Amino acid sequence: MRRDLAKTFLYDMALAREFEQRAAEQYTEGKIAGFLHLYPGEEAVAVGSLRAADPGDYVVTTYREHVHALVRGITPAAVMAELFGRADGCSRGYGGSMHLFDMDRRFLGGYAIVGETFPVAAGAAYWLRLNSEPDVVLCYFGDGAVNQGTFHETLNMVALWGLPVVLICENNHYQIGTEIHRHSAIAEVHKRACGYGIEAERVDGMDVLAVYDATRHALHHVRDGNGPYLLECETYRYRGHSMADPGAYRSALEVSELRARDPLRTFRKRANEEGWVAEDEADGLAEQARSAVDEALAFADASPPPTELHADVYVEPIHLYRGRP
Repeated sequence: MRRDLAKTFLYDMALAREFEQRAAEQYTEGKIAGFLHLYPGEEAVAVGSLRAADPGDYVVTTYREHVHALVRGITPAAVMAELFGRADGCSRGYGGSMHLFDMDRRFLGGYAIVGETFPVAAGAAYWLRLNSEPDVVLCYFGDGAVNQGTFHETLNMVALWGLPVVLICENNHYQIGTEIHRHSAIAEVHKRACGYGIEAERVDGMDVLAVYDATRHALHHVRDGNGPYLLECETYRYRGHSMADPGAYRSALEVSELRARDPLRTFRKRANEEGWVAEDEADGLAEQARSAVDEALAFADASPPPTELHADVYVEPIHLYRGRP
């Protein structure tokens, strides 16, 4: 394990946790409108998988995508400004929390419709294949999306055409408030891939190093021309589905047991014990993360509201009947 990679993991997860906690505060103060789906507890999935990817790889993810955007390199300031609906946001204030986008980083956006990521990822992968590009599409989705028709249709297409896609299931075990064994006949998501001849595996999504290693293996598999790959990352969200959800359907004991496996704390402990990152270094990384979020909040507050809300959305009306004004 390289020291620089361990420090990157720690900083990324500290930034993710701090950013999401502060976003929750801003939501309660009324500075963020609409829906807000937060990521605490799941940080190891986004950090481990995206740090294994190459800069040229494409990313398609869901509405719980703030951390994916941060790890991909979109600045905390640009993400926070987008949450505030400001012109300096990464989507110019058009998208808000659920629709972050950055073409320069090949971050093709968060998508609010459950199961919407699959056809978008397949389309991008098809373009890569047609143009003989060496890159891969990382397609994220939750366990609640696996019963959508788009999931099965896309698995069939990417397998049939051998498209370069790594499908990453962030299995936090709850489709909003419904536990996976109550809505899926097959609760082990990775097993569904065998029906399409797609290689798949389950990995501990609370362990950033395990996710990193599994994603590297999956990417090598795809880049070597062996077709798509599916990773099921078992993880857990400490908050409800969104800020509107108190999460009362989960027992305090369950949440407590999973908090004991906090990916940030457990990796920090391991990094210290293995000699990868000293405690004072870890403290410094956490402080850097807090400072970065402080700066992001100041930037978002100062950013102006969008002034061209109709740009790229509407066209001048075309009158189909003669004589109409």
